[in-house]
Amino acid sequence: MRQNYSTHTPWEALAGYSRAVRIGNVIAVSGTTASNAAGEVQHIGDAGAQATYIIRKIEVSLQNAGASLSDVIRTRIFVANITDWEAVARAHGAIFGEIRPANTLVSASMVDPRQLVEIEADAVIHHE
Repeated sequence: MRQNYSTHTPWEALAGYSRAVRIGNVIAVSGTTASNAAGEVQHIGDAGAQATYIIRKIEVSLQNAGASLSDVIRTRIFVANITDWEAVARAHGAIFGEIRPANTLVSASMVDPRQLVEIEADAVIHHE
């Protein structure tokens, strides 16, 4: 059974996507940026802080779908400036250091130039 989870942002309706999708014990979380529910970018100019904010936002999406960060098996990180890779990697490591999901980090253009980082996550629930 497929379950879609939404945060009801205008972007989800515009682009036709869900914040997260769960099928069975697999959850995919869409690309997530450091913006709040009103769409306001958080931690402008600080890629590491944006990464931490994003991972915590992903954590809430996972919890809504019945999972936790410990269920994450893969993350994909997109950075606007490749020179920010280390700050973003350190933020990722501070949270995922014991979980150690597969990970990819690449440079990419962002829709909003104040958004320095975007992160996706895939999880498999093992405790059901």
